[in-house]
Amino acid sequence: MASGHGSSPLPRGGRDGIYHKERDPPPPRCRTICSLPDVCPKEPTGGNSCSLWTVYSSKVNLPAALNDPRLAKRESDFFTKTWGLDFAETEVMPSFYLPNITREHFGPYLQEMAQRERIHERCKTICPNKDDVDAVSNKSRAELEQVPKIFMKPDFALEDPATFNAVLPWSHFNSAGGKSSRDVASSKLLQEKLSHYLDVVEVSIARQISLRSEAFFHAMSSQHELQDRLEETQRAVAVLRGRTAAIDRVMCQGPLRAVRTALTRNNCVKLHNKLKLMAAVHQTQPTVQLLLSTSEFVGALELISTTKEVLQQELQGIHSFRHLGSQLCELEKLIDKMMVEDFSMYARSDLNRSLKDEPLVLEKERLESLVFGLLRQRKLDFLDIYSEEMILAAKAIVSQCVAENVLLIEDIDTEVVTKLADQMRLMTFPQWFELLKTVFESFLLFLQKIKATLSVIKNVVLEVLASNQRNRLLEEAGSAPPVQEAPDGLSLLQGEAELAYLTHEGLFISDALNEASRIQQSRAEADGSESASGATESFVSRDMDGFFSKFVCVFPLCVVCKCVFVFRSGDNMMPSDLELNRVINNIQELLHTASDVSHDRCVKVLTARAKDGSLERLSSAEFVCLSRAVEGFVRDTEELCGRRSVSLRGALQSQANRFVHRFHEERKTKLSLLLDNERWKQAEVPSEFQDLVNSIADGRITLPERKIPGPEDRKPTEFLLVNGQKYAVIGTVLLLIRIFLEYCQCVNDIPSIATDMLTRLSDLLKHFNSRSCQLVLGAGALQVVGLKTITTKNLALASRCLQLVVHYIPIIRAHFETKLQPKQFSVLRHFDHITKDYNDHIAEISAKLVAIMDSLFEKVLSKYEVKAPMPSACFRNVCKQMAKMHEAISELLPEEQTQMLFLRINASFKLHLKRQLARLGVVNDGGPQNGLVVVDVAFYTENVQALKSLDQLDLNMVEIWEQKR
Repeated sequence: MASGHGSSPLPRGGRDGIYHKERDPPPPRCRTICSLPDVCPKEPTGGNSCSLWTVYSSKVNLPAALNDPRLAKRESDFFTKTWGLDFAETEVMPSFYLPNITREHFGPYLQEMAQRERIHERCKTICPNKDDVDAVSNKSRAELEQVPKIFMKPDFALEDPATFNAVLPWSHFNSAGGKSSRDVASSKLLQEKLSHYLDVVEVSIARQISLRSEAFFHAMSSQHELQDRLEETQRAVAVLRGRTAAIDRVMCQGPLRAVRTALTRNNCVKLHNKLKLMAAVHQTQPTVQLLLSTSEFVGALELISTTKEVLQQELQGIHSFRHLGSQLCELEKLIDKMMVEDFSMYARSDLNRSLKDEPLVLEKERLESLVFGLLRQRKLDFLDIYSEEMILAAKAIVSQCVAENVLLIEDIDTEVVTKLADQMRLMTFPQWFELLKTVFESFLLFLQKIKATLSVIKNVVLEVLASNQRNRLLEEAGSAPPVQEAPDGLSLLQGEAELAYLTHEGLFISDALNEASRIQQSRAEADGSESASGATESFVSRDMDGFFSKFVCVFPLCVVCKCVFVFRSGDNMMPSDLELNRVINNIQELLHTASDVSHDRCVKVLTARAKDGSLERLSSAEFVCLSRAVEGFVRDTEELCGRRSVSLRGALQSQANRFVHRFHEERKTKLSLLLDNERWKQAEVPSEFQDLVNSIADGRITLPERKIPGPEDRKPTEFLLVNGQKYAVIGTVLLLIRIFLEYCQCVNDIPSIATDMLTRLSDLLKHFNSRSCQLVLGAGALQVVGLKTITTKNLALASRCLQLVVHYIPIIRAHFETKLQPKQFSVLRHFDHITKDYNDHIAEISAKLVAIMDSLFEKVLSKYEVKAPMPSACFRNVCKQMAKMHEAISELLPEEQTQMLFLRINASFKLHLKRQLARLGVVNDGGPQNGLVVVDVAFYTENVQALKSLDQLDLNMVEIWEQKR
């Protein structure tokens, strides 16, 4: 048997009965494998060629081998002629890829298979030939096929009628009665057939037994051998049992009796502890009543919770306690109601007590206990109760303050006037203002007390939140190895339990716990190590459940209930961190609500007073006092509560708007009355107005204090000096200056009304401008005041008054700009419009003066004739009117304005003179008429330049002549 390169020998048997194939041992001699050339060479390449072998390396091509493999009968001439000289017998080189296979390669395989071959030969002698067996089996199968299939069915039963009729077909027999020969023959035939079937089956069974007799006898011999071994095993088991009985008798029965006795003792101890636990649980309700009598709600709730837990775990199924669980649930609900009612009573008594000479927080320990209990029961809406009581208390504060102040006023009969609002309206402003300040002080104390109380509640919530976080960290670190200080913590906890037990009969539980905490603190200080204290605390918190289960049987439950609450605050019965954070937010919102409620009640006081318009009729000083008091209260509440309340500011702003409206209407009405009674004559300037103007020039935009008139007061002056310039003014303008200073002073006192006051002041200035225009330019003063005519002096005086107002508009604008926010600067554009309107009005007055002279020139020069005597009467009349005009305005207007005005008048005169000369046909030709006109013009020039401050005026009269034709 040939094997390819890398083939393995036959498999060897293994321990598990599976034969594994092993690889060939490496050949003793390996040839160097070299590649053969890619093309067929003409000569053999030799064994050491390094070229790759291909199909062209074959010395005999395949067609020749297939056609005639017998070389002796081959005709060499024919084949060499056909296939070439290379087609000849040659030695085939062995393959370099196949090893040389010898008999040694098959040695291990033959050794392994020798034993199996012997077994196989022995089995061949025992077992019949397969062909014989197949022949016999085919014959028996053919005979068995003659037997009907019904006999071969596994559910064959003759009791079944169908089976019975199929086996014994009685239909072939005559059922008419009697037995005929035919029936006898049929029955015999059926019997023989059934006997034949029986013989066939028996022969087949016998043949099968004969074929398997060897195996049967082998099984019987194996059975005898198995029985022998079982007898030996039985004897060994009997010996072992004897020895085991001896060991049991000598070594086991005594120790087992000791173990059984120990188990009995442990069961007795457990029973005793269970009875003590039942006794402790039996004392739960009296202990809860005792705790509730001392307002220890937390301890009572923890005692109930712990007892319910013990009932469910340790005492489940105890018949005598079957109703205790429901009783404890009802008791817990009762405690919930008691805590809510107690907190409501606490809030009512705390908020309605006197605000002075008492601590800010009433019964701090009681409040903390109530808050702990409410948090323990998840009664997180207790702040709503406090909020309702707070609103009622705020209402009571106002009523109490009004009642106390009304008692001090004899003019108010409280039996007749019962409503608080009516009583407040009957007060004078100083009385009502004192009441308002009292209300503000009361609400400040009220908010301080609320803030202190809410701070205590917030600290309790933060403590519970921190406890939850610590317990969570301890649970996360529960897998860590215990610290070395754990035994000290356990001894410390035992000391606390002993202290609680010793103080239980005579002291309150809170006292015992305080003493326990004091001992714990002293021991922690004695250790001098913060890490050891932290480790002890963590150990105590981790092993609290074990401690309780150990000591609850020894000490009454009431002595550890408060401790359980401290250590079990992280259980599911306590609120989650999200709920606690929500409570903290509600506390802050409640403080904000308190601030809003206080402001709302103060708004009620303001609106009740302002219902009849009394606040609108206040003087500026009184309203400023009111505004400052309100702003101070709002600022204090914002600092106290951290809340910017807008209700009180809004109410003050509303009253300020009404005050501004009334303030403006009064002054606008006053200004209108002054203008309607103004005769537009120059007024004397009292010294107080001059001082007022001087203070404005110094930068003080305020009203000076009124001085008491004395004998050394200065006399009034003719002009108002403003920055060195003289202003001839009317009395209305002097009062207008004082009025807009009142507006500025009001803005200084109440900055919140700056925009509204600016709008009203701009309206006032517009009203003065428009009304003065109607009275002077529109000649409305003729009907209103009864003036005979509007003179040039009236016009010049109005122009100068307008100029004075224009001078102060930038100053007013700068003052208001300092009181406005940058986003409000857009309202300052009103001053630009007002300035433009005033300048336009001044220009219209100047145009009116020029128009007066223009109409005069047109009337006079229309009658001018160039003839003697010179100067002519026409020019004399013109010069006379020019002198009157100058006399009327020279003292009212400054020199620059007077010169500009006369330049315009002179231009009008030249225009009319030029037209008249053109009409008369007088030209500049040096003739007699030209000479006469020159004399008149010289007279006119001399008279005009002779006027005051017009001597340097360039009249330029050359333009009056028509060009020579």
